Amino acid sequence: MWIEQNNTLYKKFEFKNFSEAFAFMTRVAIEAEKMDHHPLWTNVYNQVEIWLNTHSAGDIVTEKDHQLAKQIDKLF
Repeated sequence: MWIEQNNTLYKKFEFKNFSEAFAFMTRVAIEAEKMDHHPLWTNVYNQVEIWLNTHSAGDIVTEKDHQLAKQIDKLF
C-alpha cells in the first residue's frame, strides 16, 4: 500500500534477489519515461523504495503521482 507522507507517495517493494529488484526497476523506468515522470528511489539488494511527488507542482503529490503509482503496482 502506498503511504502519503511529507508531500510524497511512498512504498517499499521486496524481491527474492537483486536481479528481480533490478528488473522491476527497469520496467518502472520505462513506464516513468513514457509518462515523463521520474521517481526518487533506492535499491539495496532485494529491496526497492520509491517516493513520488511532482516537482513542477512544487514537490507535492498530484494525480500524476497516483497514476504512476498504479502503473508501478501493475508491474509488481
